[in-house]
Amino acid sequence: MSTVKDPGQFEQLSVHLDDLDPMGMLHNSRYVALAERAINAYWSRRGWSPDAAVSTFPDFFMTIREVKVVFHRPITGMCAPVVHFWIERVGTTSCVHGFRVLSEDRSVVHAEGHRVIVNLDPQTLRPAPFSEALRAAAGLEPQPQAA
Repeated sequence: MSTVKDPGQFEQLSVHLDDLDPMGMLHNSRYVALAERAINAYWSRRGWSPDAAVSTFPDFFMTIREVKVVFHRPITGMCAPVVHFWIERVGTTSCVHGFRVLSEDRSVVHAEGHRVIVNLDPQTLRPAPFSEALRAAAGLEPQPQAA
């Protein structure tokens, strides 16, 4: 497993009226959506795409294996929360991102959690190793080669 030395990234996003539940609070499922949007925006700016024809990286077919969220304080109303995310660890075929959903001024942690993604071979749908190009872009050490 590799870990990254970077303390993480921050993405500011928007909460819209249709993200709110009947009590005016951000619906619980939207916290995960905010984390996904933040992480995808970050990697999209670096050339990643789910379309193999345009992606900078050969790793374009990934799926979520696990998501865990702990809720601390609800987000109420439309606002612009900040998602702080980082890579906790990377294996051969999977990656764990930690994340926190923060208030706009970053003083309140509304929720925190992690998500595990698995890189798949698009033909077999079986786990496939991350490419060295993606590992380098994430600031990770190269994978040791099997002897």
